[in-house]
Amino acid sequence: MPRPGTIRYHRPVETALIASALRAPAAALPRITVATVVPDGDRFLFVEERVRGRLVVNQPAGHLEPGESLIDAAVRETLEETGWRVEPSHLVAVYHWPDPPDRKPVLRFTFAARPLAHEPDRPLDAGIVRALWLRPDELAAGHALRSPLVRRSLDDHLAGQRAPLSLLACVGG
Repeated sequence: MPRPGTIRYHRPVETALIASALRAPAAALPRITVATVVPDGDRFLFVEERVRGRLVVNQPAGHLEPGESLIDAAVRETLEETGWRVEPSHLVAVYHWPDPPDRKPVLRFTFAARPLAHEPDRPLDAGIVRALWLRPDELAAGHALRSPLVRRSLDDHLAGQRAPLSLLACVGG
């Protein structure tokens, strides 16, 4: 009989998966990131940034900070990287990228958000060259993408993929 406050798993597969995750080295655990797809008419907000010497395009995106909700992280990263204040409207998707080039797995929560206000004089995060608005055809016309998640997030948004923000319950904090 389990101690009070413990979780008992009845299926061997679940037990094996959890045990495996608890034994996984820290390098195997995915980095949790957030990104926003921000439409304005037929254009979308992107950032142009330098990554390992290359100029690439990405959605406003970044890492979850301790004590922060996923939604708050998406709002913060969008403001820091673009100078745009946004209001998330829904979750587009959660993407697991198990083997990116740097070999550090990624778990990316992509949100759709409405642009509210621009702060053009706000300094942008280090590495960000500029914020830019592009149509999907302009994105496809010769821009190097930071990762395959950039195009996939936009395509899923354009396909109408949506989940309510209430799906992401933040407990505590």
